[in-house]
Amino acid sequence: MLLLGCIKEVSDYDLAISLPNGLSGFVPVTQISDAYSKLLTKQVAQGELLEELHSLPDMFSPGTLVRCIVTSIEKSDDGRRSVKLSIDPKKVNKGLNSAALAVGMLLSGSVLSVEDHGYLIDIGVTGTHAFLPHQKAKNYIKAVKKGPDLKIGQNLNCLIVEVKNEGRVVCLSIDRSEVAASVATERQNWALSNLLPGLVVKARVQKVAPLGMKVTFLSYFTGIVDFMHMDPEKSMSYSPDQVVKACVLSVHPTSRAVRLTLRSPFLHPGGAPRQLPSQHMGAVLEEATVKAFYKQFGAVFELDNGTLAFARLKHLSKTRKSFKPGAFKEGCKHKCRIIDYSLMDEMCIVSLKHQIIEAQFLQYQDIHVGDVVQGKVLSLKPIGMQVKVADGIRGLVPSLHLSDVILKQPEKKYNIGDEVKCRVLECNPGGKKLILTLKKSLVQSKLPVLSNYEDAKPGLITHGFVVCAREFGCIVKFYNDVKGLVPKNELGSEPISCPDKVFYEGQVLKVMVLKCEPQQERLLLSFRLSSKPGPEDKWKCTPKEKQEVKYQIGKIVDVKILKKKDNGLEVSILEDEDNVVAWIPTLHLSDFVATSKLLWHHLQEGDVLPRVMYLSDKGEHIILSRKFAVISAVQDEQVVRSFSEIQPGMLLTGYVRNVMPFGVFVEFPFGVTGLAPKVSMSDKFVTDTKDHFVVGQTVIAKVMSIDEEKQRVLLNLKVSECSSGDSAAESFALLNQYFKELKEIRGLLRRGEPSICELVPGKRVHLVVQDVREDGSALFSGSSVTGLTVTATRHHLGDKNIAPGEKRKAFVLHVDALTSEVYVSLREELLKQRPKRVSRRLVFGFVCFSL
Repeated sequence: MLLLGCIKEVSDYDLAISLPNGLSGFVPVTQISDAYSKLLTKQVAQGELLEELHSLPDMFSPGTLVRCIVTSIEKSDDGRRSVKLSIDPKKVNKGLNSAALAVGMLLSGSVLSVEDHGYLIDIGVTGTHAFLPHQKAKNYIKAVKKGPDLKIGQNLNCLIVEVKNEGRVVCLSIDRSEVAASVATERQNWALSNLLPGLVVKARVQKVAPLGMKVTFLSYFTGIVDFMHMDPEKSMSYSPDQVVKACVLSVHPTSRAVRLTLRSPFLHPGGAPRQLPSQHMGAVLEEATVKAFYKQFGAVFELDNGTLAFARLKHLSKTRKSFKPGAFKEGCKHKCRIIDYSLMDEMCIVSLKHQIIEAQFLQYQDIHVGDVVQGKVLSLKPIGMQVKVADGIRGLVPSLHLSDVILKQPEKKYNIGDEVKCRVLECNPGGKKLILTLKKSLVQSKLPVLSNYEDAKPGLITHGFVVCAREFGCIVKFYNDVKGLVPKNELGSEPISCPDKVFYEGQVLKVMVLKCEPQQERLLLSFRLSSKPGPEDKWKCTPKEKQEVKYQIGKIVDVKILKKKDNGLEVSILEDEDNVVAWIPTLHLSDFVATSKLLWHHLQEGDVLPRVMYLSDKGEHIILSRKFAVISAVQDEQVVRSFSEIQPGMLLTGYVRNVMPFGVFVEFPFGVTGLAPKVSMSDKFVTDTKDHFVVGQTVIAKVMSIDEEKQRVLLNLKVSECSSGDSAAESFALLNQYFKELKEIRGLLRRGEPSICELVPGKRVHLVVQDVREDGSALFSGSSVTGLTVTATRHHLGDKNIAPGEKRKAFVLHVDALTSEVYVSLREELLKQRPKRVSRRLVFGFVCFSL
């Protein structure tokens, strides 16, 4: 089938073509012309760029009309049809022969070669040589602004100005004024077998109908003008026998149906359809008025500015069953969204579907670098993961960006159809290229997005990922392919002799901009986030440098609480003249997770904490720890200070840094980390890793194996494997420390809520009924429970009918020191039991441990 199309987009590999009636197709780079395909083959064979071979963007521009022929219609995995086209003159003009060529004919041609006095043109007619003189081409070359000469493969609208030797030689013109004035006539002997789209003819109206009209042209041809291609300004004034100017849109080879357009931009060959301003694409229109409804096609709407829009039948409702024709009577108003623009119909394409109106993205142009987007996994390949962001928008997550760590078997973590949250690293709407990342450190980062060199101001701190670690330092990449160098002396506060042993490809790190030269695209970075001393301070020791010297890992200090924050305590180190501020994470207040939460809850600003250990320096804060087991391990030298000291079989004390479905990451003092796989986590069968360990939990781990090349450590956390031999002594030491911390918590409780310290499970108390709830439970008050919430469930009220104000004796079941809640029972069988003498310390320990 032959069609007139308009180039919508141009990429290096194909042309996107707008076709009549809202359809679209594409022309692959191999379907331009024979001469162009030969150059492509030659370049591939030689393996080097050819000077005479130009890219498609160098030869084609959006908005240009071209004649096409349908070569195939393919169906994609998601059910969409893809129309494959060709603009090769040998295929488009295959119905022509030398004898049929006549002066005044307008047909497609492609540049075959550049000669001294002009160009040889391939018009696809066997046995005919076509020549285009420079004189007939210079005005066109100047107007299109694609360089001083025509290029091999360039598609042209050619007008035959001279025929010699019975059509074996023809002379052509591409002069824009000559081409625009051309009209097909009977003298040119056009036939249905060689009739071409793009020809402008004089037609006579034969019949006018609601969906269009029937016309005759070139004496004996009959054609159809559908409702979308009638001149909107004259659509109501057409009448039989009226003579109009028309342009051939399509010719069907078997049915021989010819369709034409009466729209003015097509009535002058070489013209261009009107384009939609880019800001209108994706616009939501609150009220679009129905102009006409066609039950087999869709509806035409009039927009606020008076222009027309078309919605296909499938875009008028969510499903066919929910479609109501009565809602589309002339004059009805609907909310819609512009989803496309048909250049060939000069009409907006709109949708009334709610999910499309509410969609965040409709086209690549809507997506910006740094955006966080939801997507669905389409496929997993060696190069990475293909993700569907929206209809018609797909992105690639390179294998390096599938996780914060390199995944050897990504199919174990991701399945086809999974919903994933990504961040946009690069977006090129013209090339429909979208690169995404799944690295949580980047997706969840709140730091500024660095997507161009102009924004890289000295002092800016942001996240980047390592793409190269060598002896000279690290290359760090950001968004939009912005990258910079971290020199060796800026890799850390301590000298690093082998960066490739410390840093790995894909690692996400915080970096600070030191210097940037945008024009040269040079960027100097640092992993040392503290400000560097200026030249005038060269011989002065900054507070930062002092604390690096003064506080080494393992040093014990006393601290004073300055401020309580959600995840820890900000403290100052006592007996320090510089008033150094440090940080104790909540989970480092104790070896026991429940105790850590209780301590954080009851500690107050101004409290002094003795014997806290310097653990690490993350750049922004000194990190301290009160974990007794960790402190003991450092003081007893039961630690490793670097990866080189690790040996299989070692027992090391550390704390859980992260719990993943496949295992647990454990961190040790001095920054060494290791992984305990799921199979080595427990003596019991592990279904869910989160049921066995929590972040911050103190653990003893056994080193199973080490990988020196990749700097990885595999651990075992099974209790049966992690005992040093005297397990009873170890257990009693931990238990003793646990009770010491409980005693400390009791002291804090007496300061704030003294009454809770006297309450232990089993104690009898006298209470007053405050309220009876709808669920049957009751609330109590009393002098012994001041400031506490006391509750008895319906079951623990027994058979007693109680009312507010009554005095009752109750049995303490449970005390929650963290939430200040007490649970009691009024059941007689509990109240009648003889009280047993139990150490309050042990009972309080049970209460807290049950938290």
